[in-house]
Amino acid sequence: MTAPANKLLPSLLDKNNSINPLSIIKSFVLGSSILAVSSASFAAPVPPPEMDNTAYILMDYDTGTILAEKNADQPLPPASLTKMMTSHIIENKLMSGEIKETDPVLMSEKAWCRGSSEESCMYVPVNKTATVIDMLRGIIIQSGNDASIAMAEHIAGSEQAFAELMNAEAKKLGMKNTHFVNATGMPDEGHRSSARDLAILARAIIKQGGDYYKIYSEKEFTYNNITQGNRNALLRTDNTVDGLKTGHTSNAGYCLAASSLRNNMRLISVIMGSKSMQQRADQSRELLNWGFGHFDTKVVAPTNQFVQDVPVYFGEQDSVKAATGEALKVLTSKTQSSKISTVVNISDNVQAPIAKGQEIGRMMAVIDGKSVASVPIVATEAVEKSGIFKRAWQHIAKFFVNLF
Repeated sequence: MTAPANKLLPSLLDKNNSINPLSIIKSFVLGSSILAVSSASFAAPVPPPEMDNTAYILMDYDTGTILAEKNADQPLPPASLTKMMTSHIIENKLMSGEIKETDPVLMSEKAWCRGSSEESCMYVPVNKTATVIDMLRGIIIQSGNDASIAMAEHIAGSEQAFAELMNAEAKKLGMKNTHFVNATGMPDEGHRSSARDLAILARAIIKQGGDYYKIYSEKEFTYNNITQGNRNALLRTDNTVDGLKTGHTSNAGYCLAASSLRNNMRLISVIMGSKSMQQRADQSRELLNWGFGHFDTKVVAPTNQFVQDVPVYFGEQDSVKAATGEALKVLTSKTQSSKISTVVNISDNVQAPIAKGQEIGRMMAVIDGKSVASVPIVATEAVEKSGIFKRAWQHIAKFFVNLF
């Protein structure tokens, strides 16, 4: 979520990305402030559970940190986990206004699903229409191949053209071991993704999907008088789980991308190549429980926490109140969650004009002398540039201050 600390706060870090004590002293001299809680070292947790599947990954949502993995970069058939990208693109286009929830979508003969043991369907009649929002629910909850292809045709003209959009979005998100050929996840030699890439995609859906993410937690959907349940069994056994998607084909095995929010911490798990529906649910549950059992997300500083009054040069007022621009959250092991240092670094040359919300420094969380997270410190109000005569006097005053 944040850039590397050695780029954000070079004045405080040495070549090993650790806090330099002399730089901290210099920060005092230059007018920055230090908020010290305590020092800490990160204790390694117990090894993650061993699982009979092809690949898995466990990601911390807030930081993107990988807590456990197995064959996480191996390109594998993703089955209907593919539909996370299909729904992600639909949600993006809904939020941008390119399409509307009430737009009618035609179920073409090519998209129409007849139903089989290898194919999930929404069961929209051929040559009939359903709204975009119903199609989206048909994709997410019912895993409808027909809805996926119909929406692909509606957005891009053809499923092949839609696959190009999918691959462009995958590249944008940094999914390095993914190539989509279709919108459904039906077997194809060139259709592949990895556990890591699918976790990245899941994170983007949660982060960017707004209220549409709530659909991933809906337990059933009825269309055309046919009610189908969400195949994510964790939704019925764990009320902290609120998504995301299941998948299964004979060559992919049983797959599940899940997300769980407990207290301040959200984890994302991806299981690929399990032997049964029960195993993918059990393994996802075990991996999530292991993560929550051994790690913690600590809110070191909430959004809008006051930091200090910062001097302002050449402004209509001489200072501005500074506060955190967003919550500073730190991922730690359970044993270290109470042992975090924070360093505040604010520029010693803040000049007007200043816009409300403008970044004027950084707050950095530190464990064992190394930066682990940072957030911007922002001005809580605007400061206009002073008039020409006052500014001239301020220049003179600043000149004499700089002499000492």
